[in-house]
Amino acid sequence: MRQIMSVVVLVWCGVMFCGCDAVRFAPGLEQKANAYLHWRATELAAAEAKSENTTPVLQGLTALSAQQSRAFVADYGLPKELPAADTAEQILAAGGAVADSAYQQSLERPDMWQAAEGALELGIGLAGLLGGVYGARVVQFLRQAQDKSRALKEIIAGNELFKRDYPAQAEAFKAAQQGQSAATRKLVAEEKAAG
Repeated sequence: MRQIMSVVVLVWCGVMFCGCDAVRFAPGLEQKANAYLHWRATELAAAEAKSENTTPVLQGLTALSAQQSRAFVADYGLPKELPAADTAEQILAAGGAVADSAYQQSLERPDMWQAAEGALELGIGLAGLLGGVYGARVVQFLRQAQDKSRALKEIIAGNELFKRDYPAQAEAFKAAQQGQSAATRKLVAEEKAAG
């Protein structure tokens, strides 16, 4: 039992210290279709820019956009059924609805804080099941970590609100935070990106 608790605590600590960058939700079918349509739209735009003999800058930007978009398709994967995307008209007819649907699907995903909250609840539940002195200690540790996680989220939200409401003080506020550790700056940056 002691070994099981040690493994649970080690895995949990590994996730907390290493972050969740390696863990992400798989894209849905709408997101895959949207990535595919984006790639096809950028390819057609690049071809159109070249055929209309636009400026070299515009041709370069559209070609780069198509190249970058191809990476999104490689990352997301193709949808089970490819949407019609041979012509600009087909893309324009389907693209807006697919983009809106993909956006809504993205908004429905839990954020970093929800995932951390769920992991802590799971850890508390497992420790409670295992019971004993070590189980009680792990529950106490995880509840404390959960409280600290909530406090960190509230502090970051409050700081962002302060900087937004008092822009004249924002630079002084940032300067005061320069002494923070790299780990703290990373946590704050991840929260800002997730928020």
